[in-house]
Amino acid sequence: MDNETLKTETPAPAERSLNFIEEIIEKDLAAGKNGKRVHTRFPPEPNGYLHIGHAKSICLNFGIAQKYGGKTNLRFDDTNPTKEDTEYVDSIKEDIQWLGFKWDAEFYASDYFEQLYEWAVQLIKEGKAYVCDLSQEEASEYRGTTTQPGRPSPYRDRSVEENLDLFARMRKGEFPNGSKTLRAKIDLASPNMHMRDPIMYRIIHQEHHRTGNQWCIYPMYDYAHGESDSIEGITHSICTLEFEVHRPLYDWFIATLKIHAPQQIEFARLNLSYTVMSKRKLLQLVQEKHVMGWDDPRMPTISGLRRRGYTPASIRLFADKIGVAKRDNTIDVSLLEWCVREDLNKKAQRVMTVLDPVKVVITNYPEGQTEELEAVNNPEDPTMGTRKVTFSRELYIEREDFMENPPKKYFRLSPGTEVRLRYAYFVRCTDVVKDAGGNITEIHCTYDPASKGGNSPDGRKVKGTLHWVSAAHALDAEVRVFDRLFSSPTPDEVEEGQTFLDNLNPHSLEIKRGCKAEAFLADAGPLDHFQFERLGYFNVDPDSAREGRLIFNKTVGLKDTWAKENAKA
Repeated sequence: MDNETLKTETPAPAERSLNFIEEIIEKDLAAGKNGKRVHTRFPPEPNGYLHIGHAKSICLNFGIAQKYGGKTNLRFDDTNPTKEDTEYVDSIKEDIQWLGFKWDAEFYASDYFEQLYEWAVQLIKEGKAYVCDLSQEEASEYRGTTTQPGRPSPYRDRSVEENLDLFARMRKGEFPNGSKTLRAKIDLASPNMHMRDPIMYRIIHQEHHRTGNQWCIYPMYDYAHGESDSIEGITHSICTLEFEVHRPLYDWFIATLKIHAPQQIEFARLNLSYTVMSKRKLLQLVQEKHVMGWDDPRMPTISGLRRRGYTPASIRLFADKIGVAKRDNTIDVSLLEWCVREDLNKKAQRVMTVLDPVKVVITNYPEGQTEELEAVNNPEDPTMGTRKVTFSRELYIEREDFMENPPKKYFRLSPGTEVRLRYAYFVRCTDVVKDAGGNITEIHCTYDPASKGGNSPDGRKVKGTLHWVSAAHALDAEVRVFDRLFSSPTPDEVEEGQTFLDNLNPHSLEIKRGCKAEAFLADAGPLDHFQFERLGYFNVDPDSAREGRLIFNKTVGLKDTWAKENAKA
């Protein structure tokens, strides 16, 4: 599906007040700042797959630019070759495009390595940077504490000539990893620890995914980021709240170098209940095989959400619903589920599928006879039309839709009771057949031929309506039912001696084999969405194409917990 199609599917947002970032931008535009330009960027590090928190940032950066007729760059912050890979670059681009956005230009921090090096030399010449031989542990000790100022490095007063010589030799690869760094000379007494002679460059002898072995010194994020924004002419550098304390350093490098100054604006990052957002922890889940991979449908990654059946429009709706805040908070995951349910209710093809089948034999229906019944594809969208479903003497229904000794107010099938079969007839249970172990193998029923279409001419009412599939025409399918990956709403909060892994939900995946689906699904393709009537929303897992059989993932149930909880509030 192309980007334009995705954009046209987005429901028109309700009128709302400006968020604080929009207020800043409108004030800048009114003042003629930046030549009335709006230029944002999305700058991921290619060291993992994007998750739902990144989706919020994508929607914000691209959405702001779209609203004000501006541009958005995609820039990969590839300054650490030990963690980065082209696999992640490719996945990030795929995710952004799938969400429905198109960047104006694609850049990499590595595009600017030579310019960044030259600016570092400039700072050395101005006496504002020096080569330091302290180890990482020693440098941390010298930096002081929040209540005590830092101490100057023994190498802080090296001459400009010596610093230039050492920095050039660092670039040539004369020194081993960790033996030297280049540090900015700022303020060792600053209450902001990031201003206490921060590291600008470190030595890493490792091949880079783009530049190969051309470099063995790499700029730190705090040095490279603001300068990259400046080079690209970014006007508003929108980032998450944890970078607020980095902003003085961002501004210091830009002001000291006397280059174009973007405005850094921080917003609250997304925290989601029952979810971890740390790339490090997500990587651990993958590497230790607690999940099937980055695109496991239980993962909060965009690729995992896509595989589970989430739509681009549902994620954009979620980003719009949660808005832009200045303070961190945790969003209930049920809101995300509400958003996909809201979208799929309008779009998803309705079908009948039985997950735990038990056979029903309609004893008074002629043997060998079949008939085609009319079924509605989506009552929310009449343009989706109807389809034919085959009815026959032998059917499958859900095992839980029958009870021999039902409790009061049980409105499904039981001995002597009558229910409606969706789109078909009224049926009444007459008896059951059991195996030697006492398990029900067949349910025998009679049907009322006059009740075709689900209504009786004599006006009698039934309270239960069941979905079904014709036994002779059913397709075999596997259905993967997912629960939340973590059993705790705050999986990062653990007792002493535990880790977030102790909060893993051991029942987060149930695989149902031997399911029965209506024949309409024979041509279903990977990621196609469906509502299994009475059961929830499902989509075709890509494993179906690879394995040559029908495999479905449960996206979300029909029950809307978020709306009910908010109605109570």
